[in-house]
Order: sequence, then C-alpha cells, then structure tokens
Amino acid sequence: MEPHDPLRVPSAEKPENVEAGETLAQEKKEECSSRNVDKDEASGPTEPENESESQQQRSPEPPYSIFTPGQKRFVIMIASLAALFSPLSANIYYPALNTLSEDLHESLSKINLTITTYLIFQGLAPAFIGNLSDETGRRMPYIICFITYIGANIGLALLQNYPTLLVLRMIQSSGSSGTVALANALVSDVVTSADRGTSFGYAQMGVTAGPAFGPIIGGVLNKFLGWRAIFWFLTIFSGSVFLLVLFALPETCRKIVGNGSIPPPAYSMSVLTYWQLRRQRKAGTAIQRESTSDFKPRPNPLRSIYIIVQKESSVVIFYAGTLFAGLYMVLSSMPAEFGQKYNFNTLQIGLCYIPTGLGSMTASFVVGKLLNWNFRRHAKACGMEITKAKQQDLTHFPIEAARLQVVSTLVYIAATTVTSYGWVMTSHTSLAGPVILLYISSFCMSGSFTGLSTLVVDLNRESSGTATAAMNLVRCWMGAGAVAFVNPVLEAIGLGWTSVLVAGVWVLISPVMLVILKYGPRWREQRRLKAVGKEERRKAARDANGGNEGGEGGAEARAPNAVTS
Repeated sequence: MEPHDPLRVPSAEKPENVEAGETLAQEKKEECSSRNVDKDEASGPTEPENESESQQQRSPEPPYSIFTPGQKRFVIMIASLAALFSPLSANIYYPALNTLSEDLHESLSKINLTITTYLIFQGLAPAFIGNLSDETGRRMPYIICFITYIGANIGLALLQNYPTLLVLRMIQSSGSSGTVALANALVSDVVTSADRGTSFGYAQMGVTAGPAFGPIIGGVLNKFLGWRAIFWFLTIFSGSVFLLVLFALPETCRKIVGNGSIPPPAYSMSVLTYWQLRRQRKAGTAIQRESTSDFKPRPNPLRSIYIIVQKESSVVIFYAGTLFAGLYMVLSSMPAEFGQKYNFNTLQIGLCYIPTGLGSMTASFVVGKLLNWNFRRHAKACGMEITKAKQQDLTHFPIEAARLQVVSTLVYIAATTVTSYGWVMTSHTSLAGPVILLYISSFCMSGSFTGLSTLVVDLNRESSGTATAAMNLVRCWMGAGAVAFVNPVLEAIGLGWTSVLVAGVWVLISPVMLVILKYGPRWREQRRLKAVGKEERRKAARDANGGNEGGEGGAEARAPNAVTS
C-alpha cells in the first residue's frame, strides 16, 4: 500500500488541463523513445565482444571542451570583436559618401557603386575563409583576414583616385567579412548545442553593433577630421584586435586540437600557447602531437555551395536571407526618410540608428537564453539528459522545433512592427513612435537571425565555418539586391506600402518553417545514413590498401556532416 501524500492529486480528480499536459508530455516522450528503440533495433546487438571492449565502453566520455568557462568567454569575446569589422566598415562609410564624391570629383552614383561591390565581396569571401578554417584551423584564416583588412584600410586612407577606392573597398570587404563566418565556428568548437543559443547571441553582438554605431562614428570623424580619418580609425582599431588574436587566441578547430587537449601544429600556435607548451616540455609534461599525424587539410571553397543546396539547410538559409533582405530595405531607407520628414542632418540621422543597435544587442542576451531554455524543454520531454560539457546526440532529437519555435514568434512580431513603422513614418508623428518601433523590429529580426544561424550550425556541426559562410553568402547577396530594389519601390508606392510589402513577404513564406519541422528530421537522417555509408566504404578502401590512404583522420574523426554527436 502506497503512503498517503496530502499534496498528490488523485488521478480521477485531476483538472483537465493538467491531464492534457501530462498526456502531451507522455506522447512526446514515447515518440522520442520509439525513435531510439528503432535506432537500437536497426543497429542490432551491442554487447561487448571481450572484456577490454566492455571496459572501454564503461570508461568516462571526455568533455566536449577542456577550455575553462573563463577561456570560453575570452574566445567568444574575441570572436565578437573580430566580427564587428565587416558591418562596421560598411556602415561607417555612409556619412562620407558626399564628401568622397566632391574630393574625388566623381558622381554620387559611382561612389555608391563601391557599396554594391562591398556587399558582393562580403558574401563571397567567407565561402573561402569558412571552409579554410574548417580544414586548417581557425587562427591562420584570422591572420589572413586581418592582414588583408589592415592593408586595405591603410591604402584607403592614402588613396587619390576613384579606381583605387573601388578596388580597395573590395579588398577591405574580403578581409573583414571572413571574420563573421569564423565567429560562429569558434563558438561551435567550444560550446555544446544545449548552451549554443546564448553563446551565439554574444558572438553576434559585434555583427549587430556595427550597423548601429558605424554611422555615428563615421559622421563624427567625417565632420571634424575628414573622411581619411575613418580609415585610420579602422586601421588602429583592427590592429589592436589583431595583436590580441596573434598573442592570445588559442586554436579551437576540433579537427586540429580535438577538445583542446591536443597541442596545435606550430603554424597554428598563439604566442601564449607556445610559451605554455615550452614550459610543459621543460617540465616533461607536454603531450606529443601523434593523433593528428595522418590529417591532411583539403580546403574546398565550393563546400559552401554544397551546404546551400542541401534540402534542409537550403530552406533555412534562404528564409534567413529573405528576412535579412527585408530588414536591409528598411534600414537603407532611413537616411532619406528621416532627412525628408524630420529635416535631420547626417549626424542626427546616425543617432537614429542607435535604437536598432540597442535592439540587436538586447536580443543577443534575451533570445540566446530563450533558445537554450527551449532546447532543455524538448530534451526533458524526450528524456534526454543534459550533462555539462558533454555534446548531446541530436540524431533523433527535434532540433528544428527547439530553434524554430522561438524564431517563428519573433518573425510575426517583426512583421507587425515593420508595417507599423512604415505608416507611422508616413503620418509624420512624434519621433518617439518610429524609434520605439525600430527597436522592437531590430530586436525581433536579430533574434530570428540568431536562432536560424544556430540551427544551420547544429545541422552542419562538423563544418560550422563553412555553414556560416554559406548563410552569409546568401544573406549578403540578397541584401545587396534589396538595396538596389528599395529606391524604385519607395518612389512608386511610398514607405507605408513598402513596409507592407516587406512584412507580407515574410508572412507569406513563413510556412517554410512548417516544412522544416515536418520533413527536416527525415532529410537529416537520410543525409546521415548516406554519409555513414560513404565513410564505411572509405574505411574499407583504406583497410584493403593496408591503411596507407591516410588523410581522412584528424584530432576529431571526420564524422558525417550531420548532427550525430
């Protein structure tokens, strides 16, 4: 006989909402359990063949990353700082357009062409840098990016003619944009999926701060020191961050250093890492780099295209690109709209971008925590145990629902506020109205980008840099098209109906999220099985040749490019 519990509600007397909630939770748990049972039945018996294998199975799993929480925060801080330069360089340039046109004796249309080419290369360059970082490590691409970027800024500060401006802006974009792809890759290296939402939000703070504060900084420098001061400022700022990367940023790429316990090769060591290894060698405690001796980097810039055309990833990437294009249409129209309706000068217009920056930065904190909370909620429903510093097996986990449930809510709120912003601006109301709506819209859009970026990396965890580069490529090119498209639309139908058009497109294509929720797990499993079969055939070929076909190993085995661990 069970002891009486005065707080226990008898089953016959449970309220309907409690009973319904428990039934739903039980169905969710049974669904996840059935998936695991099917997986176990398909894999067959797993009993160890001998005692050594049994002992190996009982040995504790190593942590996902040996970096301390302080070291992880330091890595994320550097990632965020480095990613700041791409959007900052794009937006700090806007207040100087008229001045450049006068000093170089060129039309404003030709000066605006440097913005278009900047956006094109902003999407193209990460495709090379992202894949290079997945194959050779994170530090070397960072060094390449900063050297390219600093050199371009020095040239821009000293230029004397328009062709030099056009070419150097392309080089500047190529150097800065690669750091955006590297930011998410660094986070994926050291943070598990359960905590990735918050960390991605922090890493994206630099990306979201650039559009907000770039016009203000550019306006002040251009007004008091001239347009050349803008590029000297970027040179000094980026040089300081580059020194921080050079001396202190550790190598985190899991194909190179595993969970951080394997020493990196000499070309990928920071100065601090070199000093630490030197002390360990003197003390006789250094770990020899033997487990990566067969690793042969194979960079492939076209890998980003492969991710873009994947069934599930392509839907996520193009939906994110559509959201970004719509937001860019709103932001790029702000200078003309605020100048005409409120008679603001360049500096005052720059100040109007502050709400968008604050909204994006707030979203980095709030939405990241929401993503982590929703992940844990689904994990609890599936009976999945979340262990600190252990990467979860997401093969049969509804990762799509865990991310998109947060994103979908934010998208619909953003559509409402963008529509309201357009008509409030058309009505010439108080400045407080559009400023508040810009804050809410920026909060929701930045939060949506964080959720979709996190999902893309979760789907391509073994190629996080390449996946981020693929998303950046589509996002920037669709944004460039939106900028070219917005002025004719504004002249034809006005800001009010343009905002309705943007919000309407967002809502009309939002059912793609339902497609991802329904078919995404199936597509992900098909891709995983295909990759497993390919890896088994490759292993069989190596065994047939006596194990001489190296190059597929590494600090972390080349697992299939799917969410399997």
